[in-house]
Amino acid sequence: MASIFSKIIAGEIPSYKIYEDEHFYSFLDISPLSLGHALVVPKKEVDYIFDLDENTYNGLMTASKKIALAIEKVVPCKRIGIAVVGLEVPHAHVHLIPLTSGAINFSDPKLTVPREKMEEIASAIRTSLNLE
Repeated sequence: MASIFSKIIAGEIPSYKIYEDEHFYSFLDISPLSLGHALVVPKKEVDYIFDLDENTYNGLMTASKKIALAIEKVVPCKRIGIAVVGLEVPHAHVHLIPLTSGAINFSDPKLTVPREKMEEIASAIRTSLNLE
């Protein structure tokens, strides 16, 4: 059965897409820890990040860096935190989370962000990546 991320990549479930190439897809988290919280997902459906082949793993890190630097240009923050948790969805992925203080804590309350604001942030990140 396809993961929720495979369904997002296939366009079966809508997303606030910020990046896509032949191998990777990135979109804003709909329950973010902070504004600009994004996920980077390989299109290849593999459950555990360390089961990815070497090229896909390295490509995921390269894409994550590119996207993190674009988010940093758009969202006021001290830095972009990166996390690989991996148990909530059986599809390898990276969280990119703008940080203003402290550390990443997935038990912190999630933000409720209006659709218009999510679209605005996604568009600004795509522009920063020169995709718009």
